[in-house]
Amino acid sequence: MKKSIIIIGLVALFGTSKAQDNGVHQQSTVYEWPKDPLVSQKLDKWQDQKFGMIIHWGLYAVPGIIESWSICSEDWISRDSTSNYEDYKKWYWGLSKDFNPVKFNPEQWAKAGKDAGMRYLVFTTKHHDGFNMFDTKESDFKISAGPFKDNPKADVAKYVFDAFRKQGFMIGAYFSKPDWHSEYYWWPKYATADRNNNYDIRKNPWRWSMFKKQTFNQISELMHNYGSVDILWLDGGWVRPLETVNEEVLAWGMKIPEWSQDIDMPAIATMARKAQPGLLMVDRTVHGPYENYQTPEQSVPKTQLANPWESCMTLGGAWGFVPNDQYKSATQVIHTLIEVVAKGGSLLLGIGPKADGTIPQDAISRLENIGKWLNINGKAIYDTRITKEYHDGDTWFTQSKDGKTKYALTCLKDKTPEYVVWNGNIPAKGTAVQLIQTGQKLKWENKGTTVKVWLPKNIQKDLPALAFSFKGAL
Repeated sequence: MKKSIIIIGLVALFGTSKAQDNGVHQQSTVYEWPKDPLVSQKLDKWQDQKFGMIIHWGLYAVPGIIESWSICSEDWISRDSTSNYEDYKKWYWGLSKDFNPVKFNPEQWAKAGKDAGMRYLVFTTKHHDGFNMFDTKESDFKISAGPFKDNPKADVAKYVFDAFRKQGFMIGAYFSKPDWHSEYYWWPKYATADRNNNYDIRKNPWRWSMFKKQTFNQISELMHNYGSVDILWLDGGWVRPLETVNEEVLAWGMKIPEWSQDIDMPAIATMARKAQPGLLMVDRTVHGPYENYQTPEQSVPKTQLANPWESCMTLGGAWGFVPNDQYKSATQVIHTLIEVVAKGGSLLLGIGPKADGTIPQDAISRLENIGKWLNINGKAIYDTRITKEYHDGDTWFTQSKDGKTKYALTCLKDKTPEYVVWNGNIPAKGTAVQLIQTGQKLKWENKGTTVKVWLPKNIQKDLPALAFSFKGAL
């Protein structure tokens, strides 16, 4: 049972909860459109892409366990270990001596994403555990300081970004605002009771100022030293000004400190956008000018949303690599993508490379099959926008940006039927309804508010979905 958490002014009284934070967060309900025209332009371009890849890769890939969270002392977390907590943390930190991805192949990753029909990347430069996947000068806890340091590609993030840029991707840098390895966030003087910083910032302002400086400098490195970056994707939403704590945060069931974990986002944004004009900032769940699009996790909103958003979801059961992971089928991902796009969002699909630096072959096969469908039917997905009537049964609707062409996408659960029926979005009289995969004009009829479209007899019988186009709608 949850104990209540009461906010009085800017002070949150502690509450405890056994609610598990398994990465699934409530959907944001507040959105502020950007005022910078360069940000607005990039946001519109991002909304055209629709399908992206998020890559979680770090120390957790070595033993193949849940990313970072196993070192957090909260009661929803289980560890496959009988050692005490402090010994477990030492073991985890020590994985940096074993992380040597000698088969690191960012070109394989980028090709897999391209083959899948993906168009933007979010790469984890640092997760909550503080292990850096780029050559930061702020810490020696990094891939470029361990056994991989002499490899020509030791500055991993640089080569990941370069490989995906060559495939035409928009580039996003994931960065965790908390840093559990930093003495300025988790001070070794005290126990680490939960995900929050473990000292009273009000009594130790110097230590927090050092953490703010470290955070600013690391983001500055990413913005200045790694080429063109389109998205700064900031995770760890509990690191935020106390006055911004809202119902969404309280629903996570975590303790809320009495002090503010404010890292001065205005200063970070000013610096970042000076280096990367038009940069999209995604300060997840912290509503306002630095949450340029919203990010419901492992879920799809129940209804269509008019503001920019993406569902970030895993291909398997975990964000990072775990042995024998069970991957979603290509059909399941395609159906989710169709629903997400019809509701106004984008799908960011999570992939976890192995500790050796390669993507599992089963994941690559799934991505290839997704791409085969998108390569043929992508015009109903990419560069589209929402329609007022966006859903009827297994059929979802999108439209071209100019509003002149409508698309109907029917998700198939079994074999391909003889005809498809939907309500609403009636094509204008005399309009040709085309099957996108073949370009064939199909016989159709309007029965009141219902459209019936006959399919060719020679159509493939095991398709995941069908896409139709037609001009206008009544």
